[in-house]
Amino acid sequence: MLLISRWQNSAGERVRIALNLKGISYRYVPVSSLEPGEYHRLNPQGLLPALDIGDGRVVPQSSAILSYIEEAYPDPSLLPEDPALRAEARGFAAHIAAEMHALTVQRVRHFLRDELSAGEAEVKRWLARWLGLGFTALEETLRQRKVSSPFCFGDRPGWADLHLIPQMSNARRLGHDLSPYPLLLAVEQRCGRLKPSGRQGRRRSRIFRR
Repeated sequence: MLLISRWQNSAGERVRIALNLKGISYRYVPVSSLEPGEYHRLNPQGLLPALDIGDGRVVPQSSAILSYIEEAYPDPSLLPEDPALRAEARGFAAHIAAEMHALTVQRVRHFLRDELSAGEAEVKRWLARWLGLGFTALEETLRQRKVSSPFCFGDRPGWADLHLIPQMSNARRLGHDLSPYPLLLAVEQRCGRLKPSGRQGRRRSRIFRR
């Protein structure tokens, strides 16, 4: 499989982490390495990432890619066994993908700046509002768990964690203070220490790092 993305793309990072967690072999293809217009031919949406699964079939959108990976390669699962806990993990991840990431991506920020003439202060205010509301909700979600766990929803990282860690990296890059979220920071620290095993481990020193 070919993962087409770029290094600073949190949606692509989710997919990379999922592939690493499952130990699936893939090749990373920087979108900048393609010929002009080639990516839009492969993926008419034009958004990153996309997963080329062979036979001329390309899956767009990280949510669809993650579902494909989970269904095509079910072991080990990225989701908890308990159906209710699975739903909680999916809800946690959806809040990041739909409510936070979608409002803070580069093309939104550029539209605010270039088309709506928002100054730097206004763009920072926009980011601070949506990132602050989002991370506060995620922190409270973890605080309210019936059973605490080292990762978001279990003893090993999965669906929720692979959404969380790239979003925290983005927030730092955008200057957002993460110190008010100790539970999220603790999960991030544990994820950052994980190393792949076997052949995968020789290729990548950390599962959750670019």
